[in-house]
Amino acid sequence: MTTRRVEKVVAARPTSDGAGVKLRRTIGTPELDHLDPFLLLDEFRSDSVADYGAGFPDHPHRGFETVT
Repeated sequence: MTTRRVEKVVAARPTSDGAGVKLRRTIGTPELDHLDPFLLLDEFRSDSVADYGAGFPDHPHRGFETVT
């Protein structure tokens, strides 16, 4: 078994996307600019509809899959 050490710990950054959906983004931030710019890792977590109710406008993903 190979072990690896943690190189860097990056905290998620609060941001918004779409029509104002509040989220926390880990991958897709300046701290991890060496990763593919088309890869994002977002966390959506809220009990308040005001944080996500506006949703996301229609947009083509053209082969990208959203995994939540």
